[in-house]
Amino acid sequence: MKIGVCCHDAGAAEIISSYIKQKNISPLYYLSGPAIKVFERKIGCIDNILLLDIVNKSDWLLCGTSWKSDLEWNIIKEAKKQQKKVIVFLDHWVNYRERFIRNNEEYLPDEIWVGDHYAEKIAKEIFSNLKIKLIDNPYLLDIKKQLLKLGKNRVESNSVLYVCEPISELAYFQHGDEHYWGYTEEEALRYFLTSIDEIFKARLVIIRPHPSEDLDKYDWIFDEFNHKDIKIDNKKTLLEQILDSNIVVGCESMAMVVAILAEKEVISSIPPGGRACVLPYKEIKIIEDYL
Repeated sequence: MKIGVCCHDAGAAEIISSYIKQKNISPLYYLSGPAIKVFERKIGCIDNILLLDIVNKSDWLLCGTSWKSDLEWNIIKEAKKQQKKVIVFLDHWVNYRERFIRNNEEYLPDEIWVGDHYAEKIAKEIFSNLKIKLIDNPYLLDIKKQLLKLGKNRVESNSVLYVCEPISELAYFQHGDEHYWGYTEEEALRYFLTSIDEIFKARLVIIRPHPSEDLDKYDWIFDEFNHKDIKIDNKKTLLEQILDSNIVVGCESMAMVVAILAEKEVISSIPPGGRACVLPYKEIKIIEDYL
């Protein structure tokens, strides 16, 4: 049977590309956006085909979900017309229903895969009429294997890694309000940066933009903060940057989960008034714990 793989966002692409590689599958691809680099990094050169072609030529389809792109939503819609089976692998732990709605029109897959028991519980509550299948998160399985090879304690400097997310864009896209969750990514980063001298005592702060963000999005920090050792950098892989850091800080990024696997100290920078961090990991601290 021929599988069609469809992804746009990096989160789902990391999971599905790991699954494809681990299962030694040779699928057809319909990729766009950050997903292309993720798949090429892990699998090699990708030959993309058109939306209608991938639905026509596939026996069934494995998709991610995107918060901004309509790619997977259109695939599900077309697959329904052609009565082709569609499975979606959900990443993260939030906004499950919203992923399948565009312009008040909802298209659901035939089956949903999740990577842990917490996600399984959420999915079963939201999609009570769909088949929900629990599969060990392939991306995190890959991370664990890499950690065994690289070692968990590689630290080159006394540094803090800050992992960014386009929080306000997602909030506006889904709810029409950049401040829907009580904070924006700029407010969270500013809250962290006002605390680094008092709490973190770090010589170096590395700010890693999200794959969907431009590198210059956070240039404003150099005007607002005098800390001499702040860098914006994503040249190394995420895992390399995590291993080279003592502490990893973010809001609700999957990168924080990777840092937990690497046995790093992990802190949420969600400022007071923002919703509590949704990541289901008790190891994650908050900045208020240090004040």
